[in-house]
Amino acid sequence: MTDTEFEAEKHIVTPEAGLRLDRALTDALPDLSRSRVKQLINEGLVTAEDGTITDPSYRVKQGDSFEITIPPPTDTVLQGEPIPLDILHEDDALLVIDKPAGMTVHPGAGQPDGTLVNALIAHCGDSLSGIGGVRRPGIVHRLDKDTSGLIVAAKSDKAHAALAAQFEARTIKRAYHAFVWGAPMPPEGDIEGNIGRSRRNRTKMAVVSENQGKTALTHYRTIERFGLAATFLECRLSTGRTHQIRVHLTHFGHPLLGDPTYGRTTGARRNTLSADAGTAIERLGRQALHAAEIGFEHPLSGASLSFTSPLPEDMQLVRNCLISDIVSK
Repeated sequence: MTDTEFEAEKHIVTPEAGLRLDRALTDALPDLSRSRVKQLINEGLVTAEDGTITDPSYRVKQGDSFEITIPPPTDTVLQGEPIPLDILHEDDALLVIDKPAGMTVHPGAGQPDGTLVNALIAHCGDSLSGIGGVRRPGIVHRLDKDTSGLIVAAKSDKAHAALAAQFEARTIKRAYHAFVWGAPMPPEGDIEGNIGRSRRNRTKMAVVSENQGKTALTHYRTIERFGLAATFLECRLSTGRTHQIRVHLTHFGHPLLGDPTYGRTTGARRNTLSADAGTAIERLGRQALHAAEIGFEHPLSGASLSFTSPLPEDMQLVRNCLISDIVSK
């Protein structure tokens, strides 16, 4: 389908009296998010018998009838690229992708192409619905460029809004696998601490005082311990702050192996490992963090969905070397 084949939709709605207009129209048109409805109202695309209404807070009166015009989605300025994707699940509402380490999610100044979004635009093509009035994939959450694992993308405005609501309500189940320096004690527990911009380096995040940043909570559990040198952890998020696991574990005194920003491989740490393990961490070239599990309710059917991703080869190599270190001692 070409761009010229997309046509504006028109809907006539007679909602319940007393409601705010944006709420009333969202209830009547569940495929649209409330923010999208507000956008349409603000753009003068909602009319009543007395003329155009541009106030989303307008109170619906008895007998009010409205015509809503939904313009065709505009093209995103981003271009699709035929980048292979490891898709674990796809339907009309969403995709679940196993992202490799090294792939940036969103294009930016330092990464204008070659991203997950570019790949999704090419993969979804004309099946992609207009999210916020633009034909583009709806990335519901993010992973750092060098964090591998599971990520969800919505195909429609309705699916995006429903998934975003689950993230906001903290009902999404997410588990990460991580290798950290040292042996955390206790072997299982919670790390709490507000996360905000570091005062020393504004490009980094840090645990900040209670009246700054945003609240953050990470639960960790030891899966496997490699003496006092390193530990394999499962981390589950109750919040989703930028670099949350990396920042919390560093603050806890056990930064991620290979993390170039928060966990330098010091000489003392390197000396706790064999040459093979040290080389495996150097070749990793990234933080040893993998989004291993995600679970949520399907935004349309309500069915419970759960997906897992095995440890990628580079992290498995690190684990094998750490096991060898223990066996050889």
